[in-house]
Amino acid sequence: MRRPSRPGAGHGRDSLAGEVIQFQAPLPKRLLYSLERRIPRYPRDAVPHRSIEKIMIHGALFDLEGVLYIGGYPLPGSREALLSLRSAGIPMRFITNSTRTTRSAIVNRLARMGLEVPVQHLFTPVVAARNYLIARKLTPHLLVHPDIQGEFADLLGPLPGAVLLGDAGSGFSYEALNQCFQLLLDGLPLLAMGSNRYFREGHQFSLDIGPFMAALEYAAELEAVVLGKPSPDFFLAAVNSLGLPPQDVIMVGDDAEMDVCGALAAGLRGALVRSGKYRPGDECKVEPAGGRVFDHLDAVVDYIL
Repeated sequence: MRRPSRPGAGHGRDSLAGEVIQFQAPLPKRLLYSLERRIPRYPRDAVPHRSIEKIMIHGALFDLEGVLYIGGYPLPGSREALLSLRSAGIPMRFITNSTRTTRSAIVNRLARMGLEVPVQHLFTPVVAARNYLIARKLTPHLLVHPDIQGEFADLLGPLPGAVLLGDAGSGFSYEALNQCFQLLLDGLPLLAMGSNRYFREGHQFSLDIGPFMAALEYAAELEAVVLGKPSPDFFLAAVNSLGLPPQDVIMVGDDAEMDVCGALAAGLRGALVRSGKYRPGDECKVEPAGGRVFDHLDAVVDYIL
């Protein structure tokens, strides 16, 4: 099993090459299963046939952090890529697993970097979670980041009907997780706004929702409902807003598992860019399933057009 290395180790400041480590004791089989089963798998005979003809793509979904920007700075060519696609009449939607920030705050942050994204074109797990709770008339018990708690204020009540898990950051304390565990033992469902293992934060990696979701699943012996990537419903909500069939839409991301394999499993096309949280060897996860790999966004635009 591999862990994300600290950038700067072995191959220069921005290297993302990982080191192989050996655990002193094997992880419980159920916990390993919980961590691995979120990755879409493809039997060999299900790999799409590669045609020599150009594939027609009529719409695009873009991940944000690691694809269009890192930190507070746009990646080279990101603004030009969006302008080129808009000029060519390619409709776009933007899809993120960020659960630390509201949708309006994300749009404002993008605007400060010169990346214009209409708020209705941005799909987040926070919005998906609200819609899920409202449709099922569920009152949530929240373990989420303080900055998004207000998004669920009108849905709170004295008797919770579900445990909602987001990227709580430092809020992932033993007490908070144990309180969720007790509610799960009482029969409440676990809703997770994503299942990412980690994310890139500046020049380092940080734990995301996935490890904490897997711990609660393992302890309570249940399976979470994932409302963000790689849930097919999350991808298809963005695709449906384009009015296009999934096979005509490409997902562009830096996460081989959540972005590209998730999109491929939902019937979309997938493009992995070597930026953000990309790590050497990620090609082996996406290419056998029909995904494409690109060095930068310019190459993705050329492929689409």
